[in-house]
Amino acid sequence: MESERLNLPTTFSMSLEVMGHELQFSQDPNSKHLGTTVWDASLVFIKFLEKNCRRGRFSPSKLKGKRVIELGAGCGVAGFGMALLGCDVVTTDQKEVLPLLRRNVERNTSMILQSNPDSFGSIKAAELSWGNEDDIRAVGPPFDYIIGTDVVYAEHLLEPLLQTIFALSGPKTTIMVGYEIRSTSVHEQMLNMWKQNFNLKIVPSSKMDDTYQHPSIQLFIMGIKPQAETTEKTSKEIAQTTDEVETNQDRDQNVGGSNESEQDAEVVEKVKEDDAEVVEKEKEDGDTVTTLTNAKLSDWEARRCGSIAARLLQDVKITNS
Repeated sequence: MESERLNLPTTFSMSLEVMGHELQFSQDPNSKHLGTTVWDASLVFIKFLEKNCRRGRFSPSKLKGKRVIELGAGCGVAGFGMALLGCDVVTTDQKEVLPLLRRNVERNTSMILQSNPDSFGSIKAAELSWGNEDDIRAVGPPFDYIIGTDVVYAEHLLEPLLQTIFALSGPKTTIMVGYEIRSTSVHEQMLNMWKQNFNLKIVPSSKMDDTYQHPSIQLFIMGIKPQAETTEKTSKEIAQTTDEVETNQDRDQNVGGSNESEQDAEVVEKVKEDDAEVVEKEKEDGDTVTTLTNAKLSDWEARRCGSIAARLLQDVKITNS
């Protein structure tokens, strides 16, 4: 049984301090499911909430009681960020991932309620396979917020994700997605699809946590494009949702505007430059392990080096001599 894996030696916990709480997320990287690993985009997402929760749109006073659903939750990191701000969260994934997700929900909820439950909303785990009408009805749409991190990694997932978002949304739903670029092709298709259906803006790096950010990881805030007849009021509400995470300069470079292609190209080019710098550094030192040891990297820096190495290794082909 999948639940039996929770007690295997390969299952381990990751500690994460967020909003004054020490959270513990069990992982099982050796399982057959990508959802049993904490991915970096979820850390960027939850730390973004932490940085912006003192005032404005993401303060507990504004989010208390809001209904949130997390898609492709995996270990449930992003959902806990919203729950700590007072939201009532349904964190979802496929059946095979649920044992680990439920374990994280139960363990962290118990710890939070024992320490400082004042601003905590609620969080529960549920099964939801994208496009499954029974699963969608069971969670009770519409939701005020739909969130997800690293939910898109292949082309065939784009359409089911879009249809599920529509099925879970109401006219005022806000969609928040954290995403790491791994394939420029999938990234471009995703952006094109979202631009056609949503008013979409990219969170600037200045609004992210100073440590938990990287050029290859983006945060999107979206609202469903209103029909022509719903006009001005709905458009203003969507704009207000995203304005508080933008600077004046960022407003001139909204996705969907004249600079969108340049902005996307800059992000992809920056990722390539970062990877090239890592490769060059390794060549200079001659020993990657020595480099990492001497650098005394933080946990976040070590994670990013691992991510870059994984991307580079995708291009390495091993053949028998």
